[in-house]
Amino acid sequence: MEKIFDNTQVAFSLKSDTELDRAYFLFKMIDSEPLVRIGTAVTNFAIKAHLPVEGLIRATVFDHFCGGVNEDDCLTVVDKMFTKGVSSVLDYSVEGKEEEEQFDAALEMTLRTIEFAKERLAIPFAVFKPTGLGRFELYEKLGENQTFTPAEQAEWDRVVARFDKVCSEAHKKDVALLIDGEESWMQDAADDLVTEMMRKYNKEKAIVFNTLQMYRWDRLDYLKKLHEVAKKDGFYIGMKLVRGAYMEKENKRAEEKGYVSPICISKEATDENYDAAVLYMLEHLDIMSIFAGTHNELSSYKLMELMQERGIAKNENRIWFGQLYGMSDNISYNLAENGYNVAKYLPFGPVKDVMPYLIRRAEENTSVAGQTSRELSMIKAERKRRKEK
Repeated sequence: MEKIFDNTQVAFSLKSDTELDRAYFLFKMIDSEPLVRIGTAVTNFAIKAHLPVEGLIRATVFDHFCGGVNEDDCLTVVDKMFTKGVSSVLDYSVEGKEEEEQFDAALEMTLRTIEFAKERLAIPFAVFKPTGLGRFELYEKLGENQTFTPAEQAEWDRVVARFDKVCSEAHKKDVALLIDGEESWMQDAADDLVTEMMRKYNKEKAIVFNTLQMYRWDRLDYLKKLHEVAKKDGFYIGMKLVRGAYMEKENKRAEEKGYVSPICISKEATDENYDAAVLYMLEHLDIMSIFAGTHNELSSYKLMELMQERGIAKNENRIWFGQLYGMSDNISYNLAENGYNVAKYLPFGPVKDVMPYLIRRAEENTSVAGQTSRELSMIKAERKRRKEK
């Protein structure tokens, strides 16, 4: 398999010299763990104290990792990326809300992004987080088979109704819908609910996609069991495969509460698990559609190789590659340049509301071995190439 991800000219073709310099500066900052910790604390404080830092955040980290403050704001980025064949997934990245009216607002926003996606070839998917539409504790309680109070039952019924409204709209408008994965101790309830939605709306093809976080050692078995259910009940499976984003939190909770951690024993075990799930899904493309969310070059090459071996067209609509906006452009743009389906997650929302998401991104970049140094080496190579031109 030809190594295509080193082509920095393609990777950064949309970035001006100034934007490239900003990216270099940002990843230099993120490369330093103490700086990330200090920066996070200072930013949180500044936002809570209503200090005028939004402009600074917007001009640096926000504009690098986000598409805009609302969906219209994102269109410039969406259209620009699509000139290079890279699609967008508009992701309303407002996290940690707890009130009913906030859940209703997130529901409305998700419905708007579905409408947006229906009208634009450049936006093939819509997305939401389970806790965007309902309280974390509710999922957790249900997953632990605890009995709801009548008030909680009524609240859960509203969560189910929100899910159904989103999935029904996606189905009606023929827009694929990605539902993100979250912490393991709330995920069981979310999984059951998403399966219900697949059963209802994936009769003709995969519209509703769940997410498997493959750093969990139990997820391949879960996929295989779901496959049996889908065959029996006659529905298609849509699945986004990722490695996962809550590792420290997962291990810490398992240790505190004295249960076996759901996280794979090592990075290698996670990689093997991820690749095994990709292979399993490719072997069952007759009823499965895959969104391979990965910043890992090796996993991307493996999927490309498997497609080639099986004679699967590069633009097969049941196979998508996905990365986050502001990261791994060398993977996204080179995949698109070579004819594969690729979409960037494009977060948006008011600057202060998106900060928890951005902070998680920075922390994740710091903790994922090699991610930041790889970004930096790519940016350096491209700056050098431009100077020598």
